[in-house]
Amino acid sequence: MVRIVSIIFLVILIFSCNLKEKIFQTSPDGKVGIALVLTDSSTPAYKLSINDKTLIDTSCLGFDFAGIDDFNSNFKITGIDKNSFSETWEMPWGERRYVENNYNQLSIDLKHKPTKIKLKLVFRIFNDGVGFRYEFPEQKAVSELIIMDENTQFNLTGDHTCWWIPGDWDIYEHLYNTTKFSEIDALSKRNHPNLAQTYIPENAVNTPITMRTEEGIHLCFHEADLTDYAGMTLKIDPEKLIMTSELVGSEITGYKVKRTLPFTTPWRTIQISENATGLIGSNLTENLNEPNKLGSIPWFHPIKYAGIWWEMHLGKSTWDISGSQDSNSFSPDSETPSSRHGATTENAKRLIDFASENNIGGILVEGWNTGWEHWIGFEDREGVFDFITCYPDYDLKEVVRYGKEKGVELIMHHETSGAPRTYEAQLDTAYSLMKSLGIHTVKTGYVGNIIPVGEHHHGQWMVNHYQKVIETAAKYNIAVNAHEPIKATGKRRTWPNIISREGLRGQEFNAWASDGGNPPEHLPIIAFTRMLAGPIDYTPGIFNIKLKPYKPDNQVNTTLAQQLALYVVINSPVQMVPDLIEYYEGHPAFQFIRDVGVNWEQTLALNGEVGDYVTIAREERETGNWFVGSITDENPRMINLKLNFLTKGETYDATLFLDGADAHWDKNPTSYKIEHLTVTNSSDVELNLAAGGGAAISIIKTNPEIE
Repeated sequence: MVRIVSIIFLVILIFSCNLKEKIFQTSPDGKVGIALVLTDSSTPAYKLSINDKTLIDTSCLGFDFAGIDDFNSNFKITGIDKNSFSETWEMPWGERRYVENNYNQLSIDLKHKPTKIKLKLVFRIFNDGVGFRYEFPEQKAVSELIIMDENTQFNLTGDHTCWWIPGDWDIYEHLYNTTKFSEIDALSKRNHPNLAQTYIPENAVNTPITMRTEEGIHLCFHEADLTDYAGMTLKIDPEKLIMTSELVGSEITGYKVKRTLPFTTPWRTIQISENATGLIGSNLTENLNEPNKLGSIPWFHPIKYAGIWWEMHLGKSTWDISGSQDSNSFSPDSETPSSRHGATTENAKRLIDFASENNIGGILVEGWNTGWEHWIGFEDREGVFDFITCYPDYDLKEVVRYGKEKGVELIMHHETSGAPRTYEAQLDTAYSLMKSLGIHTVKTGYVGNIIPVGEHHHGQWMVNHYQKVIETAAKYNIAVNAHEPIKATGKRRTWPNIISREGLRGQEFNAWASDGGNPPEHLPIIAFTRMLAGPIDYTPGIFNIKLKPYKPDNQVNTTLAQQLALYVVINSPVQMVPDLIEYYEGHPAFQFIRDVGVNWEQTLALNGEVGDYVTIAREERETGNWFVGSITDENPRMINLKLNFLTKGETYDATLFLDGADAHWDKNPTSYKIEHLTVTNSSDVELNLAAGGGAAISIIKTNPEIE
């Protein structure tokens, strides 16, 4: 649990504007505090302090509305309420079974004097940070608001070290930059290689953005419960050290958000920790979402899955049946399927056999349905995909039947090609087919610019589309793993059929990116940035690191041992086993993938620094077995790992999958060794991580209880 010295507001430091009223609230342990103020211009503002020191200086709040002048000043306070809340709720699946939700709340009722519009500001102060939002109650003064801009400020008190990606309105698939706040600028923005142009505003970053102050305080800025609203990016003022909310817009409507009253905005969140690992232990984002609306979901259970996917990225096979992703001439009625088509009944059965033999519960098949020969790079791609019609060399019902016989579930794949209206028109039909076949998980995709042109992946229109998909899927007992998604904002608590999502630069970039793929520092940054938002479908586990003979100019920039460690470091209830079967068969290191869990009783971030290294231990639900993953950047390092998290009095068999003495992410990535130890909670082990390397440990009880 994060420990932060208490707030005692004895002196108001120099603010960016003069203050005439202030209200205080602290966290349950009294160690995090918020001051709410009205400035001399009657603008609502807040200030956050920790350790008797200002962390966020006076930051103004307001909006620009269509048809309303100056909704950023001339407010009066009409009511103040303080209360406390404490509960423990259970995750149906996830990184821990039980989550403590404990906060003090401060609510301030405001009235805009010129328009008489009423507004409530709500702050929830946790021991590990704060969330706040705007609430517009039903009222006579106005029935609908059109938001042109939201003007929420975050006024920093120093030139912090930042880990950030550009404020792209369409994708999050960028490498993270490490700079001082004052060095964030448009020069670092980069478009998605090999895909359509995306829109990146000048001097804006996406959330989560993580920072470290000179004193070592770690902050993460994000949002929670993004519902019927545009995603938030943050405009950067590098000179004044201020971030201001910049909502994703629409070229079609010209505004950012349109809402009928009453409504609430998403929560604006600031996670706080005195060390990097404390950020990983926080569930603040989930706690700011509503409780589970679905109750028990026995039709979904976490699994590892193999798939017909990586072979397409390698160029061994194709998604479309014609054998060329650039072809536009294939007819679905063709009697001569390409020998390079990946999604065949024969290939699927081969993978099902492999999965069944290796404790892998699922199989994903991409390229099974008609439309792939006309999907990417075509302006008229709307209406192309059919989500119920198979290519002639793929028998969906037979694959499902065979999988059930072998105890392997099929994961459906629905690529929309950025055409959500096509998908919405077929949702009920496609999900009815899935339910009739007993398929309970779907991977969705939204590659390319959104159709209609002018809408963006992260705008209000698409946020509502993603929500419609989730709610429709829930009606059919279907869980969704979304790619090219809206970012995770903790909604998995409310809708636990949101199981994972991409929303980052994943493993696939290593197969074809022209910039050399994801560098060794990428995942030690991801653990403290993107992963704080929610589960990730990254697809770890590549054994053929150099990708030969398929991609001689590309490679995975880690060691084999790190690929194993990622099954623990990365949080997801669906973990892919993506490499070609021949690279796993007969490989001793594959035993870790067979054994590793996917659903956790508890999670402990044992050590780490953003962008350098991280070690995470997770206890598997039901078994009490533990798994540990440790990864490093391009620098080798030694980690002394104490096993005092193990149950006292228990004895365990530990199997360590380690970098070899000569391992190196580039020079010798497949060098590894396996060691066996008997351990207890008083044991410690020394891990020598190679450059770009890692360590994966399975810790299995020697005397498991028999039910």
